[in-house]
Parts: sequence; structure tokens; C-alpha cells
Amino acid sequence: MKKEITTQEALYKASALCSATEYCSTEIRQKLLKWGISENDCESIIQKLTDEDYINEERYCLAFIHDKLHYNKWGRRKIHEALRQKRIAGSLISETLGQIDPDLYQQILKKILDSKNKEIKTDSTYERNGKLIRFALSRGFESEYISRLLPDIYDEE
Repeated sequence: MKKEITTQEALYKASALCSATEYCSTEIRQKLLKWGISENDCESIIQKLTDEDYINEERYCLAFIHDKLHYNKWGRRKIHEALRQKRIAGSLISETLGQIDPDLYQQILKKILDSKNKEIKTDSTYERNGKLIRFALSRGFESEYISRLLPDIYDEE
């Protein structure tokens, strides 16, 4: 049988989690509910964590965008959707996504297109383009960036 945890223990546990890694309020709310904390107590704990700057949605967005862009090689659209699912405000998402360096963004897209191009086993340029475009779109990159970089991929062959 699981031991019930008090509101104070939950606050302490949540603050320890937030001091180690960035969390958004939605993720902390899910953890608190899983620990058996009532909805009202969840709200008060989240408010305390926000007031003490353990939870900061803007800081979370910036960290999330950095990690997903650099490590997972996700594009803006996929990052936007993931943040929206975490119930982050749309204006905050747009503002933080706007801070992505366009040159870095294109470099990342070019790198993944180069890598994918080497894996594709077809001689048809039409098929190759289709596969590269679908791949980049599935990663969340915008079609205007993809179409701008496709000719560069073939120039290097």
C-alpha cells in the first residue's frame, strides 16, 4: 500500500524536481495529481512554485526549443505543436520561436537533408525530392525552407 504524501511534502518534492530540470506547470500538475494531491492543492502548489520562480514558462520554452532543435532536429512546426500540447500560451510560443537564429535553423535543416539524401536509394530526382520533402515536413520544417535548400543538396553531389 502506497503512503499518502502531504501537500507540504508534495511542494518540497516538486520544488526539488524543478530546481534540477525545467518543468512547465502542466507537467508538474500531472505529477502532483499522480501523487494523489487534490486539484485545489495542485493549483496552490503550482502558484507557490511560480511565485518563487521554480516554474517559469518562458524559461521552459527557451530550454525546450533549444533541446528539440539541437538534439532532436525538430522544426518550428513540430516544436510549436509540442508546446501547445503542454498548454503553453500561444503568444509565448510564437515569441520564443521567433528567437531562433535563421542561419542556425537552415544549417540544421541542411544537415538533416544531406544525411537523409545519402540514405535514399533511388535514381529519380522526382522521387528523391518527394522523399526529402516528406522527411523534412515530418520533422516540422516549413516547406519554404525546404524548397530553398533542395537545390543546394544536389549541388554538393
